[in-house]
Amino acid sequence: MDSSVDGAGQEEPKRSSPQTGPQSPGLDRNPSPPPDKADGEEEEDLDAIGDTVYSKHWLFSTLTRLINMVAKHSEENSEGQMQLSEDDEEDLCKVWDMAMDKDVASVLQEFKVADILLGVIAKSRCPRLTEICVGILGNVACFPDTCVTLSQNEDLGAVLLLLLGDADPPTLLETSRLLLMCLSQRDVCSLWLQRIRQQTSVCSNLCFIMCSSTNTDLLEKVGELVDKLFDLDEELMKSWITFHPRQEEDGERQLDVTSCLLEAAKQLRSESPAGVEVYLHILQLLTTVKEGLQAFAAPDGPGKSVWDFVCDVVCEDVCQTNDLSVVFHEWKSVLVQTFSVLQALYRCQDQWGSRSDASLPLIGTVFQVCQYHSECKDEATNKDDAEDEQLQALDEITAEFLADLCSQMSKDTAADLIKNGYLTEKTCLAAASCLLPNFKTSFQHLQEALSEVDPHLADVMRTRLPV
Repeated sequence: MDSSVDGAGQEEPKRSSPQTGPQSPGLDRNPSPPPDKADGEEEEDLDAIGDTVYSKHWLFSTLTRLINMVAKHSEENSEGQMQLSEDDEEDLCKVWDMAMDKDVASVLQEFKVADILLGVIAKSRCPRLTEICVGILGNVACFPDTCVTLSQNEDLGAVLLLLLGDADPPTLLETSRLLLMCLSQRDVCSLWLQRIRQQTSVCSNLCFIMCSSTNTDLLEKVGELVDKLFDLDEELMKSWITFHPRQEEDGERQLDVTSCLLEAAKQLRSESPAGVEVYLHILQLLTTVKEGLQAFAAPDGPGKSVWDFVCDVVCEDVCQTNDLSVVFHEWKSVLVQTFSVLQALYRCQDQWGSRSDASLPLIGTVFQVCQYHSECKDEATNKDDAEDEQLQALDEITAEFLADLCSQMSKDTAADLIKNGYLTEKTCLAAASCLLPNFKTSFQHLQEALSEVDPHLADVMRTRLPV
């Protein structure tokens, strides 16, 4: 499992999101320079943050006003929801945007912005204000130095993990983004992993989001967060697979991570191919550990549902075109993930209570991939190393999956494949080439099945590719 972490982080600073109410002017641009001062340009230069036109005085004043505003609300109406005026929201969104600049992020850190915003989050009772505060912290965390300082705040760490149980989707989105940012920073990722291991509510809250939310952006970001967690920490992944976070009412079975991943992927299927790819990679990670395979193999588990979903993705979404060159160019990594998951599930089917034979379109797709890959091997020499490695990975998993399919193939299935045009002389030879020399038994089984339904095709195999 690849546990490498990019020191610069995977996330980019984010501009403040639009208001939920009427749009205020100025949210689509940087804050205006401070007004002219009587002391002239020299004082303005001293007030400027780094090489920007942003005012340190304006930034400090805005944060001070925020503290006073929240304190006043807490004194006057501690239980009621705080209302954020349009002017205050506009200024805070300017701070959010300003935090995209490294120099501004450093100044915010000097102002102890983590402590300030932590206090605001604890007292505000205003979803929009909480979202903005977490968004500002997310931009501050984009830079390694400020991320380290922010991450060392234990109270903030605890509150951010608890915010994953919030009911406000924008707040959940910004919290997930911030956590993903911190996990992508080499110097602090281990600290955040330790906190997440200790806070069991993280698993149950993320499962609840994945199985119940319809917010595309949120599901994508939560998927990226879970993917990062599982990729960094295999033991955490194992513990989450075996953890049942929530007992449903009326005696229904407990939610589990695998089922929740599947629900999120289904929700994203029609709206976000990139999001589906993230969840397919998570499912692939699950197949690399014993606990994941046991979850898939359980008779009452999600294995059969995952099998049906991934088959549909591969046959209806990815390979719905006859132009496989397009598929290989755009979907190589997805094919690696889907074939890996399907191969693992195929080996689990006997434990589901009833074996579901692979569909003809699925087997036909595997044959087509073998054919295209054999034709493009010689053409791949001019491609970069990363692309060659991806094609090689696809070649290996396709051969392994094909070997499993052929070892179970009946003569009736072979006949149907020929009848429906999936198994031709060209695809048959390409498939047979994939099977040799590593999967001779599967090669011979395919040849025997063909001998009964198409002796000519079997003879072509025997002549062109003798074992």
